[in-house]
Amino acid sequence: MGSIEKYALFGGSYDPVHLGHLLLATFARERLGLDRVYFIPAARGPHRDRPPKAAQSHRLAMLRLALEGEPTFFLDDIELRRGGVSYTLDTVLRFRELLGGEPVILVGADNLNDLVAWHRVDELVRLARFAYAPRPGSVIMPEKLPPGTRASEIPMPPFGVSSTLVRERAAAGLGLRWLVPDQVARYIGEKGLYRE
Repeated sequence: MGSIEKYALFGGSYDPVHLGHLLLATFARERLGLDRVYFIPAARGPHRDRPPKAAQSHRLAMLRLALEGEPTFFLDDIELRRGGVSYTLDTVLRFRELLGGEPVILVGADNLNDLVAWHRVDELVRLARFAYAPRPGSVIMPEKLPPGTRASEIPMPPFGVSSTLVRERAAAGLGLRWLVPDQVARYIGEKGLYRE
């Protein structure tokens, strides 16, 4: 693979993908002049007590549906193929090997505040920079970030939707329109996902 000038890595459980994810990727692409945004579903997040509710196959299928027609958005299942706990550093090292350059890691402001607890974070902040979405109730505290962290806010309207909210509404049989792409809402309904 050839080198790509500017790209971002956007990891998460995507259980399910929702419009907040797509909005952050879109605003980041525009603000940072990104050539590509890679959506990378985690096998198992290191800071999550429980595995995702939906099977890997469903999370991948929903992401594929959500990214259709977006030529700069890509799905990469590197962490699912690797299995086990998904560490961002491992993924950054692999992308730098394949594409070169310095990746941008997209996160929510709440995740950035927890950066100090990330796996081998001192190495991670040397190899990648961060861009974050404002989240209601989250204020970045620079003094709590690991030394050397390079992070910039992506100006965008706060969007309070979360995967937890989507799962709760699906479990209650409530509508998901305006929270997830229509094709993802249809998929969740057809497969009966999150009905507990």
